[in-house]
Amino acid sequence: MGKTKKARVGKNKSSRSQEITDYDRDDTSSFVDAEKPLQFAEIGIQLPANPPTQVVSIRLPSELLNELRALGSQQDVPYQALIKIFLAEAVAQKVKKRAA
Repeated sequence: MGKTKKARVGKNKSSRSQEITDYDRDDTSSFVDAEKPLQFAEIGIQLPANPPTQVVSIRLPSELLNELRALGSQQDVPYQALIKIFLAEAVAQKVKKRAA
C-alpha cells in the first residue's frame, strides 16, 4: 500500500517550502483522477471572457521606431508601452473632438 498525503493548508512559509519540495520529490500522480477532470470554476479560477490585450503586428518605418525607442529610453518606459500611451492619447483626443 502506498502512502497518501494530505494537502497542507494555511501553513507558514517554511512549511509551504517543504510542501513544494515534497511534491517535487514524490510522485503526485495519484492525486489526479484522469477520469474526472476538474473545471476551472471548481478550483476557484475564472478566465476573462475576452483577453485584456491582443497581439497585433504593425510595420513602422525604421526611423520612427528608432525615435520611439529613444523617447522610451529617455522616459525610462519600454517603447511598446510608449506606443500604447501615444495611441490611447490620440484615440481619446479624436473621441473627444467627435463628441464636441
